[in-house]
Amino acid sequence: MINPLIINVIGVGAAVCSMTSFAPQLVKIMRDRDAASVSLRMYVVTVIGFVLWIAYGAAIGRWPIVASNAVCLLMSSAVLVLKFKFGSVRESG
Repeated sequence: MINPLIINVIGVGAAVCSMTSFAPQLVKIMRDRDAASVSLRMYVVTVIGFVLWIAYGAAIGRWPIVASNAVCLLMSSAVLVLKFKFGSVRESG
């Protein structure tokens, strides 16, 4: 049996990595004012996935799942919004 502290550390580490993974893309898009190379389909699927994770977390009463995925949803949605603002939607899938 794995120590519960180790399990929590793994969970927190995973959440932090997931939440911060969108920051470099956001910074790059805002700095360059270019999102043509960002995949529209990938971010649409990612946003839908985070919505489903939030629903799942709420359904099972696991608020850390809800909170971390809500942050990820906000950040991935921001990339999606910037894709429409600064990118050619037809250029990349």
